[in-house]
Amino acid sequence: MYTIQTNASGTRSMEISEKHLETIEKYALFRQLIDSNGIIDESVLDKLKLNVRSLIASMEENSKDLLDLCIDVIYHNNMKAYGLHQLILLYIKWEKEKEEKEEKAEESNS
Repeated sequence: MYTIQTNASGTRSMEISEKHLETIEKYALFRQLIDSNGIIDESVLDKLKLNVRSLIASMEENSKDLLDLCIDVIYHNNMKAYGLHQLILLYIKWEKEKEEKEEKAEESNS
């Protein structure tokens, strides 16, 4: 379980689970989300929400993991642009750590 800060003053935070990060990876939710200017603002959060809603609407199979991510994180009352930025930073860190673990596992198997 990870904790991210959702506002600049640090008075609000949110719990992010490994399952949430895996869901973001599974559906590639951050791919091409941020414009070339690199700024994460409320419009980027709105774009993410619309992308997720579209995904859920078009899915035929069970999308419980995506629904859980929406309820727990994306549509959470504390989620604002600052929180999304922190979530993206956490996701990048998580991906990097995951890759390092896989590399170490491959090295130990060799």
